[in-house]
Amino acid sequence: MNTSHRPHPPSDSTEQIRRFFMEAVAQGRVVAGGQLPTERSLAQHFNYPRHTIRKALAQLEAEGVIQRQVGRGTFLAESGGFPVNSLSHTSPAELMEARLRLEPAMAELIVTHATPADFERMETCLARAEQGAGLDQFEIWDAALHQAMAAATHNQFIIRVFDMATAVRHQTEWGKLKDRVVTPERRLQYQAQHRSIVQALKARDGERARDAILIHLEHARRNLFNY
Repeated sequence: MNTSHRPHPPSDSTEQIRRFFMEAVAQGRVVAGGQLPTERSLAQHFNYPRHTIRKALAQLEAEGVIQRQVGRGTFLAESGGFPVNSLSHTSPAELMEARLRLEPAMAELIVTHATPADFERMETCLARAEQGAGLDQFEIWDAALHQAMAAATHNQFIIRVFDMATAVRHQTEWGKLKDRVVTPERRLQYQAQHRSIVQALKARDGERARDAILIHLEHARRNLFNY
């Protein structure tokens, strides 16, 4: 067996594993809540090192696509959903334009419908983003926070829209843009803005939450595109 590992960007390995799981679902080999292959078998299948597989699974777990249970294995989430992967022509600018119009409008739905479990998930995303060792980990949990906010609307249409937004964020073009503009100082600013958003949502203050989301997204857009 060839023990060398082919070169690969992290986002590429994640997308390959995502497609592998999607095909298993489409073919009926895995159902919602069903067990998925082990890290070892995935590493052998893709000829990737274990740490690459582990990182890809961590990203899918942050998205809510899979669930990993210590001592038991990896399972497809009960929702059985995957982000839509047919958005290859969506640019980062288009994504930000859409988010600026959609995410502030979610605030009222969140403060109306969010449960304690929803807020706990947001706090987990905040903590994991702040504890992350590098930009890759921050980006994973940044995206997971915004998805958690969408889930807290308890509106399936909005949730699916944000599945698509997450898929766009995994494109190479978005990753290159983030790598270029997200400095350690800006990361700290984003983390503080995220905390302000979650605090307002937990206080059930829709107006303050909407303003905080808008400030955060406008700041991110200026950094990304020099607006």
